[in-house]
Amino acid sequence: MTNRTTARLTGRAALVLVVLLVCACSSSAPSTAKGTGSNAAATENTCQQVSAVLGDGPDPDADPVGYAEAQVIPLRRISAPDQALRSVISQLAHAYQQFFASNGKSNNAKEAVAVASKKLNSLCPGAAS
Repeated sequence: MTNRTTARLTGRAALVLVVLLVCACSSSAPSTAKGTGSNAAATENTCQQVSAVLGDGPDPDADPVGYAEAQVIPLRRISAPDQALRSVISQLAHAYQQFFASNGKSNNAKEAVAVASKKLNSLCPGAAS
């Protein structure tokens, strides 16, 4: 194994551990997702799934291209209860795909990630922090 591979695996393992510890220690909070009744619970669940996906992968500051690559498939696998959230998740996955395809050099892809992240945060506050 190369040093880079070892560093990535170590980083991913540490990130997973942190996410698990945060989940284990967090208390129940009021729903911040838009909606009512069971739809609100389903939306909140989807927002938590998105946050978990975006919290996984390489460090986005150290390896933004690798981070983008790691987000595409997991985001596309998330099923959302309403069209607006489904659309934003799809936009973000597509933006990350463009960013990865350009090796992080496309300003349009960077802007698409920023716009989709902002839209996602309007539906799921803090999900794309």
